[in-house]
Amino acid sequence: MRWKLLDLLLIIQPKMDSNQLTILVFVILFLIAPIIGLYKMFQKAGIEGWKALIPIINGWSMLNAAKKTKWMFWLQFIPYLGTLFSIGIYIEFLRCFGKDKFYQRALAVLIPSIYFLYIGFRSTEKFELPKPKEKAVKKAVWREWTDALVFAIVAATIIRTFFIEAYTIPSSSMEGSLLVNDYLFVSKLSYGPRVPNTPLAIPLVHNTMPLVGGKSYSEAVHWGYHRWWGFGNVERNDVVVFNFPNNDTAIAEMPDQDYYQHCRTEGRDFIWANYTIITRPVDKRENYIKRCIGIPGDKVQVIKGIAYVNDKPAEVFPHSKSTYIVRTNGTGVIDEDYLTENDVEIVKTINGAYVLNVPNNMVETLRKLPEVSSVELYEISRDDVFPNDTTNFKWGRDDYGPITIPKKGVTVTLTPQNIALYRRIIFIYEGNKFEEKDNKFYIDGKEITSYTFKMDYYWMMGDNRHNSLDSRYWGFVPEDHIVGKASFVWLSHKESLFKLRWSRLFHSVTSLSK
Repeated sequence: MRWKLLDLLLIIQPKMDSNQLTILVFVILFLIAPIIGLYKMFQKAGIEGWKALIPIINGWSMLNAAKKTKWMFWLQFIPYLGTLFSIGIYIEFLRCFGKDKFYQRALAVLIPSIYFLYIGFRSTEKFELPKPKEKAVKKAVWREWTDALVFAIVAATIIRTFFIEAYTIPSSSMEGSLLVNDYLFVSKLSYGPRVPNTPLAIPLVHNTMPLVGGKSYSEAVHWGYHRWWGFGNVERNDVVVFNFPNNDTAIAEMPDQDYYQHCRTEGRDFIWANYTIITRPVDKRENYIKRCIGIPGDKVQVIKGIAYVNDKPAEVFPHSKSTYIVRTNGTGVIDEDYLTENDVEIVKTINGAYVLNVPNNMVETLRKLPEVSSVELYEISRDDVFPNDTTNFKWGRDDYGPITIPKKGVTVTLTPQNIALYRRIIFIYEGNKFEEKDNKFYIDGKEITSYTFKMDYYWMMGDNRHNSLDSRYWGFVPEDHIVGKASFVWLSHKESLFKLRWSRLFHSVTSLSK
């Protein structure tokens, strides 16, 4: 078992869990310490220290002190590219402290918590505008800005790839633990950062070019799966960002949807005749976010809508949701404003009864309303679910399994009855030349009766259990698809930025689930 740095911190502060400690370390290293150092640097530059504490104002102040034009300030607000110009502003300010070498820029971007404190508190570090260089060797202004931006691109790419990345909740599958328009930081260090499969790519763009469309990467160079050391492994109930496994093939017009599901419902020939079909490497598949309820070797089952792990009920989170049929008595009406205020969604009505999407902590409250006669789970026992073999697996959304999560090194016997569970693992995820003939199985032309897994796999489910396309519909998540751990929400709003959810800002994902 790998040594965990956070386990040592837990000894120091046993009341904190690993997620809280990750946030504490992040806040200290990336927010508090750099701001303290920047505060002292501002004072040395003759700027009021408080301006270092306020975003936007600090950028304007740094450019003003460095006697630079303000076009870089306004370019910060360009989507995707804005981060690069923000880094460029810091680099220009650092040049006024004589820090213009490559390694000095790298220190400022990668470890600002240490470097800013060093410059701010070291008495020998002085603020002084760079002296004009000799005319023969002086760089053109455009060259200076280009050098700064190139470095900013490299630094931002390194941070995004190996340390931490921003992520936005796009759908309601994790409600009410996570809400649409929650902006998260995802820790790549929690499980160890992956080396990119496709290193030739446009920086700071995932898989599609903004505005113009088209691929943002090239597959001329392709590296195999390798993950560097991290703080730990994926654990049960972690909220995990991962690449969508079924996105190896995608519909260009609907890139985030399940190509295979569309083929089953509409027919492959129709899909190929009416849409553009593309393929994607692992690291360029769409990012999904779900809760891991099953780790390698676990047995997972859903009985009447209740998830069980290793024959025990899975942890229930108060704000997670399920769908219920709510019947009323003689009055027949529930106050819709009351439902809205308590985050209860009206899905539809059936013969006078309400079908409601209800947070777990509101179920008993609904039962006690005088106008309510009964509250029952809205079950779908049969559904088009993984492994999409209705002959051998008569499962549905709310009555699913049992299914055992594959574990690296474990061997399973293959039969015509269970091959649907493992076919995609053997062929797609683990890259074998796999064939089936006359109810027999072959790898590289040799008959096999069993298979040993090369990777660990995980089982992901949304907290909004009846409004989530998750592992019940597309199966296992391979370890090489794991991106990182959702750490904390740094911004959250409703319909617009003018309607902030103040109570969610800078809260850990763990605390928002409770």
